[in-house]
Amino acid sequence: MPVSDPRGDAGRWANVSYRVRQPNAVEPAPRRKKQSWFHKFCRCCAGHRDDSDWTPAPGEVPGARRTDPVIREGMLVIKKIDLMSSRTGTNRCAHHTDEYEYNNLIIRRGQPFEMKLHFQQPFDYEDHRICLEFLVGPNPQASKGTHILVPVGGSMPGMGWSAEMTSSDDDTMSIRVCPSPRAVIGKYQFSVKTRSKAGEYAAPFDPNNEVYILFNPWCPGKLWGGISGAGESLECGQKSQNGHRNGAVIAQRGPGKPRFPAPMTFLLVSPQFDHGILDACLFMLDKRGMPHASRSDPIMVSRVVSAMVNSLDDNGVLVGNWTGDYSRGTNPSAWVGSRDILLKYLRTGYPVLYGQCWVFAGVVTSVLRCLGIATRTVTNYNSAHDTDVSLTMDIYFDENMKPLEHLNADSVWNFHVWNDCWMTRPDLPSGFDGWQVVDATPQESSSGIFCCGPCSVEAIKNGLVYMKYDASFCFAEVNSDKVYWQRQGDGSFKIVYVEEKAIGHLISTKAVGSHQRQDITSLYKHPEGSEAERKAVETAAKHGTKAHIYTNKEWGEDISVTVDTQEAYTGQDISLRVILKNRSSMPRNVSLNLFVAVMYYTGVTGSNFKQEQRQVQVPAGGAQQVPMVISYPEYKPHLVDQGAMKLSISGKVTETGQVIAKEHTFRLRTPDLTMTLLGPAIVGQETQVQIVFKNPLPVVLTNVTFHMEGSGLSTPNTMTVG
Repeated sequence: MPVSDPRGDAGRWANVSYRVRQPNAVEPAPRRKKQSWFHKFCRCCAGHRDDSDWTPAPGEVPGARRTDPVIREGMLVIKKIDLMSSRTGTNRCAHHTDEYEYNNLIIRRGQPFEMKLHFQQPFDYEDHRICLEFLVGPNPQASKGTHILVPVGGSMPGMGWSAEMTSSDDDTMSIRVCPSPRAVIGKYQFSVKTRSKAGEYAAPFDPNNEVYILFNPWCPGKLWGGISGAGESLECGQKSQNGHRNGAVIAQRGPGKPRFPAPMTFLLVSPQFDHGILDACLFMLDKRGMPHASRSDPIMVSRVVSAMVNSLDDNGVLVGNWTGDYSRGTNPSAWVGSRDILLKYLRTGYPVLYGQCWVFAGVVTSVLRCLGIATRTVTNYNSAHDTDVSLTMDIYFDENMKPLEHLNADSVWNFHVWNDCWMTRPDLPSGFDGWQVVDATPQESSSGIFCCGPCSVEAIKNGLVYMKYDASFCFAEVNSDKVYWQRQGDGSFKIVYVEEKAIGHLISTKAVGSHQRQDITSLYKHPEGSEAERKAVETAAKHGTKAHIYTNKEWGEDISVTVDTQEAYTGQDISLRVILKNRSSMPRNVSLNLFVAVMYYTGVTGSNFKQEQRQVQVPAGGAQQVPMVISYPEYKPHLVDQGAMKLSISGKVTETGQVIAKEHTFRLRTPDLTMTLLGPAIVGQETQVQIVFKNPLPVVLTNVTFHMEGSGLSTPNTMTVG
């Protein structure tokens, strides 16, 4: 009977296994490596480690170092580290950081800088090795890019850092270091390690050798995450220069025809180079708890800044106040610069009282420019605030065309100010690099936090509201339609009119090299009424909560309404003209209701203080003007901040039943503030300046306060007159 072969049952039965037997091979016992008796006490005494291995020893905490290291004979000891950090030196000038009022070295990532090392003995090429050490954050880790070890004559694999010796003279060595274009921005501790046969020496960390690394608007090439922080100089050109180094921020307060720089302008001095401001900016990121490893990404940094400049979630920099009562803090209109705001926040850690949109935007400009991201301030007139993600401004009326205020949650701000930042967007499809909207004014939450952006301006222009971040809200601000709804007898609502050109007028920023206005509306939207603009609006609306609005257009009009307002200063009477145009071949009779109310610039209105009813006949193919005058005694008791008002028009055409609805906002002008330099301005000497303000009111003004501040000048000053 054949003997069964267990190999045939292997794998078939659980209790059967088969293993091929190999002849026993005699292997020599592993040779034990000799170790020094000192090995368990001191690695340095155990002999040389691999020259390329500069990682911390097990149990060694990066940054924890004795101020008086043990020095043995033969060690390569660092006598002096010269980072060449002078503001007039080549490093600071080449990195465009010479204007920062700091003595420490301030550099930009992705760009080389020079340093010198002085030793206590001549450098030996055969025996001596050198490594530069950079640490940032409370828990530096090499895997997260916060603990950087750069061997001189080598590079960090995968990290992008490099260092090379450029010259050596006995006990002095010159080194060129290039930080990674992906480096974390922040304040780094810096030290130098050396190795010789005598062991490893590590220089103590010295606060005077701390290095600030910033984003780099001049970094060439399209690199990850907009790593230049503001796009590439080849593409930016003057935009980068204007958005990074300019010392003034101009936001215009309207509405009406804008003028620069006066009278409707607000100039906020940008102090990004002043001493303490850079520390305040980094303190903001720390206060938010932003991981240091994430601070290499300008997309995330700008988003965190937009959250931290307002106080709602993390006790950020500024408390917003639109009530008109500023008794506990500073009137938002009184700020003339962001220096005091940022330094007070750094000093106390508590939010500063108070700010409104142009103050939030001015602070963001200072912070992002200081960190190295090219940023500009943008003003938008008739700026919509969409509260229900419908991508339309919805206004509801009852059967008699009286506003239903409890339903009218959307609003149109007289003007709104935000920021544009220049950066690449690798998180989006190609074509969306360039200017990105960042808005720190707390209006709507984004992912549960009151922040907004960065959002591609190109995405806004084309109605691509599904692009991150917050594109739907930003699109509604500049290009939504005003939709008027009337309640029907059964309680439903019907669209009675759509105003297509009411939102997003004269989008403006400061021109390069002057204080003049530059119109950038064409960057945000196609020409009003064009096929491309209408397509963008309808594309956006399809992703909103009222996607059906443009699928069934039932409204039409014979009578169109426009309003003309004559310019008036505070204290003067206001003259308005309501112009009705008849496009039909038959005359039309129109019943008009006119309501006037004061309005905060955020679109919130008070009660109506003046109303009139008119019966108007408009000839066929012609026009009819309806004049209206608002006297100073009528509006004086009701005025609020900014002196803005709203004229609401509703009515009905007798012959056709067409419903008329229109809202028109306007603002009283304030006199120009003129300044004249009385004599030459000489460095180090006092200069007299004459300030002239003309009172337009029929009453004497008392306790008039002037706030004065200038970039690079002395601390802000306040003067009270009367």
